Amino acid sequence: MAIEITARKRDTQGTGPSRRLRKTGKVPGVVYGGEQGTVNIELDHKDLYINLRNEKFHASILTLDLGGAKQQVLLRAFNMHPFKPQVQHVDFQRVAKDKKIHMKVPLHFANAEHSPGVKDQGGVASHVLNELDITCFPDDLPEFIEVDLGSLTVGRSIHARDLALPKGVEAVLHRGENPVVATIIVPALMTEEEEEAAAAAAVAPSEVPTTEQAAPKEGEAPAEGGDKGAAKAADKGAAKATEKPADKVEKPEKKEKK
Repeated sequence: MAIEITARKRDTQGTGPSRRLRKTGKVPGVVYGGEQGTVNIELDHKDLYINLRNEKFHASILTLDLGGAKQQVLLRAFNMHPFKPQVQHVDFQRVAKDKKIHMKVPLHFANAEHSPGVKDQGGVASHVLNELDITCFPDDLPEFIEVDLGSLTVGRSIHARDLALPKGVEAVLHRGENPVVATIIVPALMTEEEEEAAAAAAVAPSEVPTTEQAAPKEGEAPAEGGDKGAAKAADKGAAKATEKPADKVEKPEKKEKK
């Protein structure tokens, strides 16, 4: 069943009018493409925000009711506020049944838990791509493409050209391009040698430096929280070490008797 959205034509343009429109709970947008020109529209924010949380809304032909006239469109772009859950702007493109469209379709991964790589070899599924670029006629557009991982073993991968695409759907790939879609990998485990190296690198408790208070240098005040007695003793020792020995008093020489 097609998703239907309602919009109204918007006469005003520019930053100021768009800001005022958002304050009233509306979202400015445009619809373009086909034989008609670009039309400025406005939509209800609440309904649009709910639809944007639906995966199907992003990869389906939508029915846009614009003033009672219905047309087939695709969601092409939308802008969100940097930190608020608020849609700032939205773009829709008209589609014609006789013309192919270019879309990104979500990938759904299935049967990973039943694959030999996960079930028997302890691996985990790694999803390299989450969507695929495709081209098709509007009536052939799939909501998603299923990726069956049921036969994968560890180290094996599924590539884009391996996918079973629905009838009328082609992957958009450059010549020679065949990207990995998913693979089965084994989580990295620390080997015994790595564990021993890590233990050797660890600092033993006996090697951890203590926090004994060093004696202050001459002229410095003792550090806060330090041993005052030790500081005083150090000062006394320093004072003794710097004392000069008293000059010896020379006794007068005795005169020899004649």
